Amino acid sequence: SMSLREHALSLFRSAVGTVQPAPMLKRAVKLLGDGCPQLLVKGRAFPVKRDLYLVGFGKAVLGMAAAAEEILGDHLVRGIINVPLGIQESLQRAGMQEMLLKPHSKIQVIEGAKNNLPDPEALKGAAAIQELAEGLTVDDLLLVLISGGGSALLPAPILPILLEEKEKLTKMLASRGAAIEELNIVRKTLSLLKGGGLARLAYPAQVVSLILSDVIGDPLDIIASGPTAASSHSVQDCLQILAKYNLLHNLPKSVETVLSSSPIKPTAPEDYSHVCNIIIGSNTLALDEAKRQAEGLGYATLILSAAIRGEVSRIATLYCQLIRLVCLGFTGLGEGPLSEEVRENLLQLVAELEIPGLNLVKFLQALRGLGPERPVCILAGGETTVQLQGTGKGGRNQELALRVALGLHRAQAMEASSPPGRCEILFLSGGTDGQDGPTEAAGAFCSPELVDEALQEGLNVEAFLSNNDSYTFFSQFQGGHHLLVTGLTGTNVMDIQAILIRAT
Repeated sequence: SMSLREHALSLFRSAVGTVQPAPMLKRAVKLLGDGCPQLLVKGRAFPVKRDLYLVGFGKAVLGMAAAAEEILGDHLVRGIINVPLGIQESLQRAGMQEMLLKPHSKIQVIEGAKNNLPDPEALKGAAAIQELAEGLTVDDLLLVLISGGGSALLPAPILPILLEEKEKLTKMLASRGAAIEELNIVRKTLSLLKGGGLARLAYPAQVVSLILSDVIGDPLDIIASGPTAASSHSVQDCLQILAKYNLLHNLPKSVETVLSSSPIKPTAPEDYSHVCNIIIGSNTLALDEAKRQAEGLGYATLILSAAIRGEVSRIATLYCQLIRLVCLGFTGLGEGPLSEEVRENLLQLVAELEIPGLNLVKFLQALRGLGPERPVCILAGGETTVQLQGTGKGGRNQELALRVALGLHRAQAMEASSPPGRCEILFLSGGTDGQDGPTEAAGAFCSPELVDEALQEGLNVEAFLSNNDSYTFFSQFQGGHHLLVTGLTGTNVMDIQAILIRAT
């Protein structure tokens, strides 16, 4: 029979496969020709009365554009996409031809935003996209492709603000502790294309946005700063944030000019009747596919949440407690005092973590109802955070896996009374974009035995963790067997975690 590791790998691959740009677009978009051609997007029809244009920005947009051009064929008149610096060369090197545009493509590619920061190249691309949008008529259709990383690739400050001035203001806010939501509100207010600006400029053309979400909860006005979604914020909100961080009195002249002449109220929702925003890929879709696969492999499968967020050490504790609960069920102790204690701990932890939409009581009931005869798979997704303290090499997924291994090892040491070897456990955490921190790994696999192996090799797990050096730790083992290495995937819907448990 296949090992748990092979099962976990195949679940991860199928989850990532389902949010690959090409299959995702082909599932969501069709073009019906004959007479008046129609663009069908997830069952909604948009007539192509005159010309079809395409623009896009984000880390996964190159692959999306290649697939879109194939679907649209000769109906596509012209396109412009802004993508990260060096991406065409990376994909070429990785042999991912299907993510690249064909020679003689009608889509112009502009690479910019080095290190995910707005730069003159990205500004040039944004200006080209703006010009295209402004020239559209009521009979045109603009297809907009959006993925994570789109924010840095679409910088167009409202004149007379200069890019440097906007950047400096954002950096000052960040250094004073402003949250990412607050930074985005200020950025949107000073931007021509964000916060619905692109959609407004494209009026009266029909705008259809296809969105690959890399944000928890898929909020349309946050993904890539919402260039085609009505912003729920006004200039008032922006001024409040600047006041909160004591920045109102030393703003650049240009920023003062723009803020004082901006309309006070956000644009009315009816101004967006020409826009349709459609999420075609997300963490939820990836998890649903992984669940289908796991059930096909014989696992009783539950999805915990697609919105896992919080510090890795807390999330590791959450997963360790869940694993203990399942194992207690397997050993016939599912209703004892120990299980009650673990349940209490879990409820307390989830209350503190405030994970959106997670109903733990319901989840635990479903878990209780699984019965001990089938192996269990628990899936989750989202994006954790790491407080960097050390100088090691790693990423949030590898660190999470290592923390789970350590937590399980400690729990087993404490429960010396529990019969060992009743449960085989595997935990996997990986980034769907194929990158985890500055390493070539996407994440890592672990099992409770890993820490025993490490101790025999004389490796101190705690020391690696306190130095944020999980990659170096996993690299010590035969053939990097514990590292998840996929290479760049060309997509990004945050991270995926899988817990596989079977009775032995």
